Amino acid sequence: MNKAQVIEAIQKAYGPETTKKVAADALATVLEVIAKGVKKDKAGVQLIGFGTFKVSARKARKGRNPKTGAAMNIKASKSVRFTPSSVLKKSL
Repeated sequence: MNKAQVIEAIQKAYGPETTKKVAADALATVLEVIAKGVKKDKAGVQLIGFGTFKVSARKARKGRNPKTGAAMNIKASKSVRFTPSSVLKKSL
């Protein structure tokens, strides 16, 4: 499912009086709030019944270039991780 399909599903869920623009704005707002929440709060964003989004730190490490096999250093970085709730896991 891609972004356009999610927008279409939101529009259908709210009925024919809802436009695609309103549905797209709703999705954009939710994604923006999650992004800001993850950035602001170390605990992340927890959506009960769905899952938790939080920042995960990765340490610097050594790796290999897959093409040449040469050793290389990989910098430390931050990433967002999603952990599904038990309710979501059971529904799969």
